[in-house]
Amino acid sequence: KNHRELGFSAKESQFWEDETSTQASVILHQTRPSCTAGSLPASNSLICLSGVKYFAITKEINMTEPQYTSRAALEAGLAHILASPKDAGRLELIVARPQIDQRLVLQSGHLDTREGLSGDNWKDRYSSLTPDHRPHPDDQVTLMNSRVIDLLANDRERWQIAGDQLYVDLDLSTENLPPGTRLQVGEAVVVVTDLPHTGCSKFAARFGPEALKFVNGAEHKRLRLRGINARVLRSGAIRPGDAIHKLPQA
Repeated sequence: KNHRELGFSAKESQFWEDETSTQASVILHQTRPSCTAGSLPASNSLICLSGVKYFAITKEINMTEPQYTSRAALEAGLAHILASPKDAGRLELIVARPQIDQRLVLQSGHLDTREGLSGDNWKDRYSSLTPDHRPHPDDQVTLMNSRVIDLLANDRERWQIAGDQLYVDLDLSTENLPPGTRLQVGEAVVVVTDLPHTGCSKFAARFGPEALKFVNGAEHKRLRLRGINARVLRSGAIRPGDAIHKLPQA
């Protein structure tokens, strides 16, 4: 949906019009049933996603100003990444992508077996991996290690531009999470799929060419620093701070 359909005023949503230098960022807080538009600050809005009302605060994030981490700093940060929890970690950030290059940072979300993350555009995306080009079920949701994105982004506000939906403090390596591994995230369950998740030209533009080499390099391939693809097995609510942990093999 565009910003007018979402209910933003012209002042609040003017940055949505600029597709070259900024990225739309909306922090969403699910409202209580008793909350009404009149009880909210005038500078913010109530919007509705998948039948759920949210309190939205708009922000701008610069997409063009380089904030690149050096290769030396990337390599120095690897030890911290390798110390990520292996069995039980934490969900740090939830981000929906209502349209290409738009982000909604959710204070609560819902993973759905049919739609992926509610409010995300996965279900409307073109896929080159399916005969009819409909969305591939094995890349419904992507997870990225929060320690990796923190190292690359230099600013937590920039985590979301990586384009993943779930940022987690958990070891995502192939050794720790082989395809078929089930993960409980909040009330939902996802399964790791075998579709590779690699960096692209957009990733290089946002985080730098050294970051792209760092996540895609053969020496780090097994670590899956760019993240993993997953499919939703059980629908459920998720919130930042929720536990994420491996489930026993079925």
